[in-house]
Amino acid sequence: MAHKDRADLPEGPIVPDKKPDEIRKEPYNMPAGFEWSTVDITDPDQKMELYTLLANNYVEDDDALFRFDYSQEFLEWALTPPGYTNDLLLGVRATKTKKLVAFISAIPANVRVQSTHQLDVVEINFLCVHKKLRAKRLAPVLIKEITRRVNQTGLFQAVYTAGVVLPVPVASARYYHRSLNPKKLIQVGFSRLNPRMTMARMIKLYKLPNQPSHDLIPMTVDHVDSVHKLLTTYLESNFKMHVNFTTEDVAHWLLPRDKVIDTYVLLDKNNNNKDKDKKNVVVTDMVSFYHLPSTILGQDENTKLHAAYSYYNVATTMELEELMRDALILASSMTGSDVFNALNLMENEKVLENLKFGKGDGNLQYYVYNWNAPTMQPSDVGIVLL
Repeated sequence: MAHKDRADLPEGPIVPDKKPDEIRKEPYNMPAGFEWSTVDITDPDQKMELYTLLANNYVEDDDALFRFDYSQEFLEWALTPPGYTNDLLLGVRATKTKKLVAFISAIPANVRVQSTHQLDVVEINFLCVHKKLRAKRLAPVLIKEITRRVNQTGLFQAVYTAGVVLPVPVASARYYHRSLNPKKLIQVGFSRLNPRMTMARMIKLYKLPNQPSHDLIPMTVDHVDSVHKLLTTYLESNFKMHVNFTTEDVAHWLLPRDKVIDTYVLLDKNNNNKDKDKKNVVVTDMVSFYHLPSTILGQDENTKLHAAYSYYNVATTMELEELMRDALILASSMTGSDVFNALNLMENEKVLENLKFGKGDGNLQYYVYNWNAPTMQPSDVGIVLL
C-alpha cells in the first residue's frame, strides 16, 4: 500500500476482523521434511535448542562482524510475560532429526496507537530460519501460520520492528551508541579510532565516574506499584504509541534479573524513610536497561561484546540527562558493559549528544500490522521491543 493511499484511510483496521468460521482451522502445510512444533521455553532442553538456533542463525550486522547472543535467561524473560501461551511460540523441526530449524514468537500486549487508547495486539519477534534452509521459503509460511494462530485467539493486529523498510512503517527510529570500554570496541571493530585521536585521549574522553550521582537502588517487589503508577502516567501523558502496562507486566518486565534486565529507582525521602509500610513506597525516578551481548564473529567464541540497551526511563526530580548519565555509570561499573545503546525514542534525543552518544548506521522501523495510523516521529513512540 502506497504511503499516500494509507494517509487517506481512516485510523483503524485495514482489513476487518474475521469471524471464527472465516479463520482457517488447520495449520498451513510445511514443505516436505519439516513439521510444526510449539516450544516450551520453560523446559531446559527446548530453551537450549532455541538458544542454539538463534545464537548461530539470528541477526548479524551488515559487515558480519557481530551476531546477537540472546542468553537462555533472556529468552525466557522475553517470551513469558503475563498471558503468554506456548501455542504462539512456534517452531519448525526437521521431520527426521527433530532438530529445531526455525522459529517465530508472538506475545500478548495492550497498546495505545494514536487515538485508539486500548488495542489488544501481539508483539512479533525472533523470526529466525537456519541459514542452510533459507532457500526453502520457510519464513513466509511461519508468518502465515503465526497469523492464523493469533487470529484464532481473537486478535488481528500486531506490533513489530525490522531493520528493513516494508509497507508501511508507523515510525522510524535510529540507534545511538555510547562507548563505555572504547579500547575493546576499537579492538573488535565496533568503533574506529579517528586519525587525530589517540587511544589514550579516547579513553579519557569517555571516562565516567565510578559512582552515580544519585541514591539509585535496585528495584524490588516493594516498588512495583509505585513504578507502575510512575511509568504509566509518564507514557500516557507523553506518547502517541505505548504499551498499557499492568502491575503484573511491570513486575515481569522491570524487576531485575541477573545479566538480563536492571532497573534502578530513586525513592522519595519524604515518604519512605519514616514510614515502614511498604505499600506507601513512592518512587520518583526510574531507569532501566537490558543486556544483550553479541558474539564477535571470526574471533574466539568466548569473546563477547557486552551491550546494555536503554529500556524505560522516567525522571521527575532531576533532568533526564542526569538520570541517563547515572545509567551509563551503573552499566559500566556494576555490569561491565562495553557499550550502551539507545534509540532516539521518547525523550532520548534530548540527551544523546551531551552524553557523547554516536549515531548508529541503520534505522529501526516500527510497524503495526493490519492497522492504519498516521506516521509518527520517534519522539511520539514509547514502546521498546526487545
